[in-house]
Amino acid sequence: MKKIILSTLIFIATLPMFAQLNVQLHHDFGNTIYGNDLSNRPHWTATIENFKADKWGSTYFFVDADFGDQTMKSVYTEFSRELKFWEAPIAAHIEYNGGLSGFGSYNDAYLAGAAWNWANKDFSKTFSLQLLYKYLANQPYCNKHSWQITTVWGIHFAKGLCTFSGYADLWHDNSVTGNLVFSSEPQFWFNLAALESVDDDFKLSLGTELELTKNLVWPADGLNDRFYAIPTLAAKWTF
Repeated sequence: MKKIILSTLIFIATLPMFAQLNVQLHHDFGNTIYGNDLSNRPHWTATIENFKADKWGSTYFFVDADFGDQTMKSVYTEFSRELKFWEAPIAAHIEYNGGLSGFGSYNDAYLAGAAWNWANKDFSKTFSLQLLYKYLANQPYCNKHSWQITTVWGIHFAKGLCTFSGYADLWHDNSVTGNLVFSSEPQFWFNLAALESVDDDFKLSLGTELELTKNLVWPADGLNDRFYAIPTLAAKWTF
């Protein structure tokens, strides 16, 4: 679960003191679908996600915690800051990715570059494209310097009842087969507060996520050189 940013967030950084927090719980079906190949994959992921805009730009972070066998298996976080106090739709973007698991630390990464953000008039459709330099801190010296392309999108429809959002990352890594890593996590949500019979303050959403990866997920045999499509069932509460 990376960068599933609520659809209008990165585009309204000109609104002072705008903030939004949500928590998510996902049941992962990777073990069920792929059997022994992903027998080491946790069944549950809890996510805390937060965005805040200010007059200088916006700050975003999320923390994923994976659970299995009644223990926490790993923690992963991403933190980013965008600076935009000018009229052009281009923002300066800096980011950190990293975490810990039972096998040790994730490959810490530091990113910097530019983001182009777009939204329609009512913010029901949004899109961001980020072009980033990526420093892979835990790689050998010859593999440390890399690049990443990120897209983030959000679409609200059916009078706010449904949300289709997600991200896609593509980056260079000499340590994997083909030297490219791909990760995308589209999500679909039913926002119950949009129903006439439900109180507007009941900010529960029910939905699903589909994790699409190549050269990223580590199977039981330890070779991260495969493509996976792993769905979840999920609930989200937005504060």
